[in-house]
Amino acid sequence: MSTLTESATTALELALSSDPVLWTIVGRSLSVSATACVMACGVGLVLGAWLGVARFAGRGAVLAVLNTLLAVPSVVVGLVVYLVLSRSGPLGSLGWLFSFKAMVLAQAILVLPVVTALTRQTVEDAERAHGEQLRSMGAGPLLRSLLLTWDERYALLTVLLASFGRAISEVGAVMIVGGNIDGFTRVMTTAIALETSKGDLPLALALGMILLAVVLALNVLIALLRRWRERVDGSASSTPVGVAA
Repeated sequence: MSTLTESATTALELALSSDPVLWTIVGRSLSVSATACVMACGVGLVLGAWLGVARFAGRGAVLAVLNTLLAVPSVVVGLVVYLVLSRSGPLGSLGWLFSFKAMVLAQAILVLPVVTALTRQTVEDAERAHGEQLRSMGAGPLLRSLLLTWDERYALLTVLLASFGRAISEVGAVMIVGGNIDGFTRVMTTAIALETSKGDLPLALALGMILLAVVLALNVLIALLRRWRERVDGSASSTPVGVAA
């Protein structure tokens, strides 16, 4: 118990210090996940909004595949990206393997189904509530998807935050395609796994504390956004409608 207490105390001191090694790892982890989320959200929001409104043959199969991709293990995504980026792979000439770009690509592929599926559900629910009114005004599927996405923009902010939380807590894919190279591709999750195996518990615990703090901050931000949205919706619905004299 004393060893655990000492490790936890040292980890807390390390997390509150300006240790360059620790904060370089934290900065790289945040950069990889943020870049991956920007890429995934740019595609996922558009695709999810379109799927939420469009009706076409085979849509059920597409949604089934999309929901299946939500449960794909991160190591499988990492393996596929590794094979694609390896020297014998179709994109091997890019030389991205074991680099920042490879980790971003792996995380973007992992997050894309999450963003697409959650956006599709949000827009589809809005389509059920307001789609008929928009159709009566002559709005086609593309215009409806854009209007409904804008109308649900605050709800979709929680999707973006959730996708970032999914990306930053991922370990399997970045371990495979990044190689966990010290000073180049080491991020928080892979560093925690490595330092724990080496027995350097203070550094692993310090990184774990920071990772938990980031995830906690995201959850608090999501809760505040939801509460603010409920308050705005409640005040809008309770506003009395003026009657002209």
